[in-house]
Amino acid sequence: MEALQLANAVGGVALAGLGVLMIVTNPGQNDYEHYATDTLTEYLKQEVCLQAPQQLGDFLRSYCKTLVDTGRPQIEQIIAKETIRRNYLLFSVYETQLSLPFPIPSYEFGTIGALQKFYTYEIQEF
Repeated sequence: MEALQLANAVGGVALAGLGVLMIVTNPGQNDYEHYATDTLTEYLKQEVCLQAPQQLGDFLRSYCKTLVDTGRPQIEQIIAKETIRRNYLLFSVYETQLSLPFPIPSYEFGTIGALQKFYTYEIQEF
């Protein structure tokens, strides 16, 4: 019986410690904005720039990555404006809706932030 009580006490302390750790390491809005900006700019460079329509000319293709880098501050502002954060103390849920100009499609992202990391669980293109 004493072993069971000891196991329950140790388990309770470990669970409380995990809860405190999660509260302390719950990433904030600024952390998410940097994460989302990094992720989106990398996606634009690797996917969208390479698929730029031929009718827009080689100019866009050759300078696309530079344009993405130049527009990075504006991308971060758009993400900040279009993101809703739900803070559940132990973790946060971020929902971002991006409506971007042609030829870039619009997206909706769902991301969970916990333990100073982000996990994108939903990406919808429309």
